[in-house]
Amino acid sequence: MNVLLSVSDKTGIVNLAKALHNLGAMLISTSGTANTLASAGIPVRSVSDVTGFPEIMDGRVKTLHPKIHGGLLARLDLPEHVQQMHEHGIAKIDLVVINLYPFEQTVANPDSTHDDIIENIDIGGPAMVRASAKNYRHTTTVVNPAHYPMIVEHLSTTGVVPLDVREQLAMEAYSHTAYYDARISQYFASKRNAPFLEETAIPLRRDQSLRYGENPHQRAMLYGSFTAQFKQLHGKELSFNNILDVDAATGLCAEFDEPTVVIVKHNNPCGVGSADNLIDAYRKAFATDTVSPFGGIIAVNRPIEIDFAHEVHSLFAEVLIAPSFSQEALELLQKKKDRRLLLGASQPSISTVALSIRSVSDGFLVQEEDAILFDDSDLRVVTQRTPTDDERKAMLYAWKIAKHVKSNAIVYALSDRSLAIGAGQMSRVDSARIAVRKAQDAGIDLTGCAVASDAFFPFADGLLQAAEAGASCVIQPGGSIRDEEVITAANDTGLAMMFTGTRHFRH
Repeated sequence: MNVLLSVSDKTGIVNLAKALHNLGAMLISTSGTANTLASAGIPVRSVSDVTGFPEIMDGRVKTLHPKIHGGLLARLDLPEHVQQMHEHGIAKIDLVVINLYPFEQTVANPDSTHDDIIENIDIGGPAMVRASAKNYRHTTTVVNPAHYPMIVEHLSTTGVVPLDVREQLAMEAYSHTAYYDARISQYFASKRNAPFLEETAIPLRRDQSLRYGENPHQRAMLYGSFTAQFKQLHGKELSFNNILDVDAATGLCAEFDEPTVVIVKHNNPCGVGSADNLIDAYRKAFATDTVSPFGGIIAVNRPIEIDFAHEVHSLFAEVLIAPSFSQEALELLQKKKDRRLLLGASQPSISTVALSIRSVSDGFLVQEEDAILFDDSDLRVVTQRTPTDDERKAMLYAWKIAKHVKSNAIVYALSDRSLAIGAGQMSRVDSARIAVRKAQDAGIDLTGCAVASDAFFPFADGLLQAAEAGASCVIQPGGSIRDEEVITAANDTGLAMMFTGTRHFRH
C-alpha cells in the first residue's frame, strides 16, 4: 500500500504515519511533512524521489507530475490504465492524506501582507484532493485529521477502507476544496469591494448542530462563526429561533452607545430603553410591552452585575446576552436551568462586503448588509416647524429602533425609550393602529413623543393618525409622490418632520 502524506496542519500526522508504517505502508511525502516524519524516526520517501524531479519555484511545483497524478487517478479495473502504469513506471497511490495551506488563517492575521496571502493559496494540494476523490473507487482521500483513527481501524481489521466510506470521504474532500476556493474568491472580492460576482460560492463551515429548525419537523444546522461571537455560559442549547432572535437583539443593541436594554420577541423588538444604568434602562424597555417579554430575548450593552440580575431574575426570558456577568450575577441567573446566558452583547462591525443571504425557490437573494442608519447629508427638516433638541433626539432614537422592526414598521419613542411598536403588517396604517392600541392597553401616554416610519408615508392618513395619538414630530425617509401632501398635513397639525433619505425595509 502506497500512502501520500502532505499536510499543513500536522495534528495527529506522526501517530497516523507510525500506524501506517507498522501496517507495512510505503510513505511518500512532500518536504515539510517529510521532515516532520523523519524527525520522528519514521521511514518516508520524498515526492522528488518518486517523480525524479526536484521541488522547484520555492515549492510551488512539486506534486504536479504524472507519477503523482497517474498514481492517484489510475483505475485498476481498466487493463489499459494498469498497462500504462507499467509502461511509465507509475505506482498506484492507495491513500492520500492532505490538508491545505493555511489560507484562511493567513487572511485573518492582521500582520499578513497581500504577498503572504497569495503564497498561501495552495495549488498542488487541491489538485491532489480533487484527483484522488474523483477516483474514490480506487483511492482513499482524507482531508480531516479527525478521521485518522477510523482509517487506521479499517486498515488494521480488514486491510481496506470500505467503498461507502471512501465515497463519504470523497464528498467531504470536494466540500473542503469548494470551501477553500470560496474563501480565496471572497478575499479578492473583499479586496476589490466587488461582492456580486457572476459565479460565486458561499464559504460555510459547520458551527453547531441544531435539534431542529423553525419547527420540529425541519432539520437544521448552524454554519459560520456564531458560537465564536456568542459564548454560552448556561442553559440548554440554543434553538434555531433563539439564534435568529439573538441576532436581532444584538444588532439593535449595537446601535446605542449609552447603557441600553433591548427586548426581542419573534425577531421584533418589543421594548428598548436607555439610561445611566441598566436597571433604569430595563424598566423603560419593559414598560413598552409588559406581556411580550415573557419567553423573549434580552440583550444589554453593559456588564451585568448582581443588582440587575435581581431585577430580571423573576422574568422568564429564553436568552440573556451581555458583554460580561459578575460571578454573583451568574450564580443567581443560573438558578433557572432553562435560561440561556450568552457572552457577547453586540455584533462585530460590518465590512463593506458583508452580505445578507436569504433562500428563495431554487436560489438565493444576496444583498449588502443594511449597515447605515442614514446619510447626514440627506437628513433634513421639511416642515415649517423645526424640531426642538429633545424632539430631534427622540426622532433619532425612534429611527434606530425602526431600522430593526419588521416592515411595515411604526415606532413611537422618547429620547431614551420606546413607547409603542407596530410591526409586520401589510398596511402601514395597521402598524400605526396596533402601536397606538398597545400604548393605550399599557396606559402609556404618547403626547409629545416622536414617531418613526421605516418607509415613507404614501398618504397623509398614517401621519394624521400619529398626530391624533399625540406625536409631536415625525421621522421618515420621504420619497413618496405625495410627499408634499404629507408635508402639508404635518404643517396643518403643527408637527415637525424630518426626512432621512434612507429607508429600512425589513422583510
